[in-house]
Amino acid sequence: MPYDPSAFPPFAVTVDLVVLTVRRHALCALAVRRGEAPFQGRWALPGGFVRADEDLAQAAARELAEETGLRVHDPAVPAQDNGAHLEQLATYGDPERDPRMRVVSVAHLALAPDLPAPRAGGDASNARWAPVEELLQQGGHGRDGEPVAPLAFDHARILSDGVERARSKIEYSSLATAFCPPEFTVGELRRVYEAVWGVALDPRNFHRKVTGTPGFLVPTGGTTTRQGGRPAQLFRAGGATLLNPPMLRPEV
Repeated sequence: MPYDPSAFPPFAVTVDLVVLTVRRHALCALAVRRGEAPFQGRWALPGGFVRADEDLAQAAARELAEETGLRVHDPAVPAQDNGAHLEQLATYGDPERDPRMRVVSVAHLALAPDLPAPRAGGDASNARWAPVEELLQQGGHGRDGEPVAPLAFDHARILSDGVERARSKIEYSSLATAFCPPEFTVGELRRVYEAVWGVALDPRNFHRKVTGTPGFLVPTGGTTTRQGGRPAQLFRAGGATLLNPPMLRPEV
């Protein structure tokens, strides 16, 4: 029998974005306040519907720029000054996840250092960086005293999955350097690990591990005093993508 598309129920595909950065020594995620129904006025992850003429990565990049003014690029393309690590996270297809219609979301994870203050656009009325623990908090009040409502749709689950992906991947890969500028100190890299994992690390042990892991860090030959105190040696990310031995997350 010939294929009949009308025999199947229609559904839409969206992209949702977990955008993480480290601000003021805290792991923060990008959140937008929804300007339209459903969940009007609630905080959500940036994202939107995939257009018929674009693939998923193009949709993710377009939605991020459209709703916040931020731009990311896939690691496969040449580096840009404001580039960020971007990877597909997971697919979410609960039939009841969106009250409008059947919607399948393909979530993406983006990581970058020193991202600029976001601006709202598209169907977002406001945008901000917020600590992930605040966005995942159920009830109570945030740091600014504003009552905390659950994230719209199933975005709390998506955000939690994205945070756990980042926490686990920096154990065995060089992904932590995506949170750092092109040249960074061991102390700055340690603060990334501390922010993402939510633990305090011993500076000496950390320095020994990261500088002793083959291909992880490469000295640039320069130093900096931007942290105060004595000049600190500058490094850049090495060529290793997998760390051996891995940086095991401390048990808490």
